[in-house]
Amino acid sequence: MFWPMFAVAVSFLGLAVLGVLAVRVFLEARRLGQQVSDSARRINRAAEDLERAAGSAARAVDAL
Repeated sequence: MFWPMFAVAVSFLGLAVLGVLAVRVFLEARRLGQQVSDSARRINRAAEDLERAAGSAARAVDAL
């Protein structure tokens, strides 16, 4: 009777460990998604700044 109870206890502990790891992976994936979103916002802002600067440079060249 010891071995079946031991097997059940070990399998429960294994499932608990897998559950904890799944939660950690979920939280890290969520954090990574937030970082990607922030990076995309910064890239878009930089692209808009670059477009404005290019427009100003083109007008300056046309004025020459």
